[in-house]
Amino acid sequence: MDAIQGIDDDVTSQPARNWGSSLMPDGQAHMEPQYAEEGPGPGIFRAEPGDPLRRPEAQQQPTSRAGRWCSRRRGCVGLGALALLAGVSVGSWLLVLYLWPAASQPSPGNLQDEEMPLSCSEASGEEALLPSLPRTVSFRINPEGFLLAVQVRARPDWLLVCHEGWSSALGLRICQSLGHLRLTHYKGVNLSDIQLNSSQGFAQLSPGLGGFLEEVWQPRDSCASGQIVSLRCSECGTRPLASRIVGGQTVAPGRWPWQASVALGSRHTCGGSVLAPRWVMTAAHCMHSFRLSRLSSWRVYTGLVSHSAVRPHQGAVVERIIPHPLYSTQNHDYDVALLHLRTPLNFSDTVGAVCLPAEKQDFPRGSQCWVSGWGHTDPSHTHNSDTLQDTVVPLLGTRLCNSSCMYSGALTPRMLCAGYVDGRADACQGDSGGPLVCLDGGTWHLVGVVSWGRGCAEPNHPGVYAKVAEFLDWIHDTARECLRDVTHKSHLVGGRGAVFAGYQLALCSLINGKGRNGPSASWRAVRNQGTSQR
Repeated sequence: MDAIQGIDDDVTSQPARNWGSSLMPDGQAHMEPQYAEEGPGPGIFRAEPGDPLRRPEAQQQPTSRAGRWCSRRRGCVGLGALALLAGVSVGSWLLVLYLWPAASQPSPGNLQDEEMPLSCSEASGEEALLPSLPRTVSFRINPEGFLLAVQVRARPDWLLVCHEGWSSALGLRICQSLGHLRLTHYKGVNLSDIQLNSSQGFAQLSPGLGGFLEEVWQPRDSCASGQIVSLRCSECGTRPLASRIVGGQTVAPGRWPWQASVALGSRHTCGGSVLAPRWVMTAAHCMHSFRLSRLSSWRVYTGLVSHSAVRPHQGAVVERIIPHPLYSTQNHDYDVALLHLRTPLNFSDTVGAVCLPAEKQDFPRGSQCWVSGWGHTDPSHTHNSDTLQDTVVPLLGTRLCNSSCMYSGALTPRMLCAGYVDGRADACQGDSGGPLVCLDGGTWHLVGVVSWGRGCAEPNHPGVYAKVAEFLDWIHDTARECLRDVTHKSHLVGGRGAVFAGYQLALCSLINGKGRNGPSASWRAVRNQGTSQR
């Protein structure tokens, strides 16, 4: 597939500001001011076209030497005052000329690097990768028996976790740190029921050491309770059916089971990613035309390859739309939203969840990742693809993408870019909100959400994605708050339940903050002239 991207015609896409170009006002021809001066005669000073200021002839009157001196002195004083006034005027004009763009142009937000964007030549060389934060503790769940193991920095081996002091809250934190949205089950397993080699070590919870996951573990030779922790997290990041049509770019069923189509009725609007049976992630700008009265019109379709057989009643009804409260219509920042479904999806071989990035997970520059969607397959096309398409794109360094030959500093710390410098493949209109996924240790993680870019597959303008790792706390907090609301609502009946439902909708559905009104009119641009939402 040469290109995939998007936002379709149902949701108005608007031209984004081309951050790569300067918005300096046009230069104006400088005209010298005209001066009038009281002098010894009736003549005036005038700027003649093409001529410097000059003093025209004036009637001469006989004067004394002192009179001539006084006249000249008055003239000099007048000239000095006028020159000072002219200097102030010119200085003010220059000040407006150079400071007006900075005052009128919206700031693109906090950038990765506050320095001036690098030139194309400076960014074209080898880019040093920023080292990831060291992991002081790592977790894994063994496939046999789902036994939880921890690796602490003081010990290179994997330690089984003792059950004493364990809680579901701690289990949820560990599941989330591994990229899962939910904890599904945990229990204590008797050491006498499993076979372990004699060198196996253990880790004991020590709550007094601190509240962070990195600070609560102490290596032990045995467990006082005689039990270890078995932990199951929500399933994600696996593909039961991973086949693909040979030699083609059309995706086979089950290749990307987390791929969702976010639609108004049966009309595809944007892509999305399934995080859990009732949670889908998409781009905030996709929902900018949302109105409370139209909430029931939104549907999420999963397990699809072709849209030709879609019927409105087949889609999952969207119950809540929750854009990030800091979503900006000016510079595409915080371009993520969560959709809460009325009923849970039925997971199968063709429908499943993608994992979120694990804590401190590092996908270095050059990692080969995949983007998929039903967007345009050619920049010149004006309609979406009927069948799901995918393409591989490498992750690019932010330093390069923020250089003057690409996006001139427009990427914020909550964005990343992926694609090819020569523009051979990309996301395109209609792919907005869709997944950018990367494989790590046999598990697929949602690294980016299709957001914006300049054109489709244009050289030096790769796709820009919302960086999911920057939103993990918001995702978990939002899911927890809405779950608490649903639990509370389930205990209310009659009128009180209806009142609370209205409050719940106001809390979880309305767009708050900068993203309240959706993308500004400046986002509707011709794709080959400026950045555009996808």
